[in-house]
Amino acid sequence: MGKIKFLIIQLIRSYRGFLVLRRVKSHHNEVFVGGLTKLTKHTILGKNPNFNGMKIIGHGDVEFGDNFHSGGECLIITSNHNYQGSKIPYDETHIIRNVKIGDNVWFGSRVIILGTVTIGEGAIIQAGAVVTKDVPVGGIAGGNPAKVFKYRNMDHYNDLKSKKLYH
Repeated sequence: MGKIKFLIIQLIRSYRGFLVLRRVKSHHNEVFVGGLTKLTKHTILGKNPNFNGMKIIGHGDVEFGDNFHSGGECLIITSNHNYQGSKIPYDETHIIRNVKIGDNVWFGSRVIILGTVTIGEGAIIQAGAVVTKDVPVGGIAGGNPAKVFKYRNMDHYNDLKSKKLYH
């Protein structure tokens, strides 16, 4: 019975992956989807992305580097309404905000990324963080708004990277 359950779970994950890849702008024909994930036609995926729950909303581009990992219930918002336009509280136009995420980045659960943010290679975003500004290479950020409170040991990081030891 355990083997059948395992095969059903694998089939569901494969189907989720198919649905995700069908929608995005570009990809490398490989994705892990372990939780509800909805990407847009403005999404570019690097190699080996792992989504355990990600929703992208808006009209801006989102570019993921290689080996991205997310916890559950993450959100990226890539556009907002124009509140300084011809109507209140806002008009019909959308302000587009792109997001760029470097290689080997990890989001904890329930991370929110607002547009016009770049997250550097090897960065870690703590669960529950709201990222409104760029996070540098190797930065570990958390809070609301998110702030870098620590950095990875980049010598160790680069050693693992040189040996191609990716999860």
